[in-house]
Amino acid sequence: MPSSTRILLSLIVGLVAGIALAAWSPPVAEAAIPIAQPIGTAWLNALQMTVVPLVVSLLVTGVAATAEAAQAGRIAGRSIAAFVTLLLVSAVAAALLTPWLLDLVPLPADAGARLRAALTGVTAPPAPPGIGDLMARIVPTNILASAAADAFLPMILFTLVFAFAVTRLDADLRRPLVQFFTGLREAMLVVIGWVLWLAPVGVFALALVVGARAGTAALGALVHYVGVVSTVGVIVSVGGALAMLGLARTGAARFVTASLPAQAVAISTQSSIASLPAMLKGAERLGVPVPVAGLILPLAVAMFRWTGPAMNLAVAIYVARWFGVALTPGTIAAAVLVAALTSLGSVSLPGQISFVSAIAPIAAVLGAPVVPLGLLVAVETLPDIIRTLGNVTMDLAVTRWLGRGSPPPAEGGSIA
Repeated sequence: MPSSTRILLSLIVGLVAGIALAAWSPPVAEAAIPIAQPIGTAWLNALQMTVVPLVVSLLVTGVAATAEAAQAGRIAGRSIAAFVTLLLVSAVAAALLTPWLLDLVPLPADAGARLRAALTGVTAPPAPPGIGDLMARIVPTNILASAAADAFLPMILFTLVFAFAVTRLDADLRRPLVQFFTGLREAMLVVIGWVLWLAPVGVFALALVVGARAGTAALGALVHYVGVVSTVGVIVSVGGALAMLGLARTGAARFVTASLPAQAVAISTQSSIASLPAMLKGAERLGVPVPVAGLILPLAVAMFRWTGPAMNLAVAIYVARWFGVALTPGTIAAAVLVAALTSLGSVSLPGQISFVSAIAPIAAVLGAPVVPLGLLVAVETLPDIIRTLGNVTMDLAVTRWLGRGSPPPAEGGSIA
């Protein structure tokens, strides 16, 4: 059984068990909560402990790979510049869309209140920092203290400065550093795999507590969450692809026909990497020279996840609204930047693996609690399908735009 299915089933069983216990015998439910709560908290802590080393290693290796790819020629450099710009656009779109959707279709007040009360370990939200305080805190005085306090914005800034400094070193000095952070990244992914193997136990425990305390309101709230985040992903995916097709002067019908095979692979595998061969065939049908598509598409799969900033920021904003965190223009702007940067350095893996590591930094910048992510990761199946489908669709659309009218690369992979 796929990991995502096991996690989702554990969530459903936990919620139903908690609701049934509370209805059948409230004293038994109250006795079960002190047993289940520490188990769920321990599992969530195990997931959170990988966030800082994973984010740091992903950023360093991502910047190193980007710098190396940019040397491949003009097409590669132009592609990377487009990817970075579009990731920022994706985050900005979510910053505008998510509050609008939450105002249009708000989470029922009773459901939100009962869920807040059900989740222990969530403190009252701090007062949002002013723009001056936010700017003053960007530059860390002690990077270890920032990491220990989950101050992700200064930590990310330092990591980026460090990563760009590494790219300026001689190859003999640069290579061991990049290998170290690559090894750290892979080790953290192994640890996350182990933690997710235990996810059915942890999610069941968390869901049991929430079901016993919040009742059926928990089910409705999770459905509402999936609907809002998925809607943001669909709007951003469709809007982005249409914009690229307009710039490339390509008909929508032609694009749909060429992209359907890759989209089918994306839906079935939830992996952009697995969709790459079908994307290469689709780009050829769209008239992009094979050598050009063979340069742009692997770069896109490695570093361009169009839906990542939008849907990750949507999750963080949803949690912030859910727990009454005041969002200021300054914190939203900082969150947009963090969402784009962490997506640039993320990995092409199913959403359950990178969910907490991608969203925790954004939530921390907004001042939103991380505890709810332990439940939300269990309903990531549908949003993750939309993420992958949107990424594959946008990869093809961007390749059509960037490759329009381009001659094939000269021998050696560069454009003269």
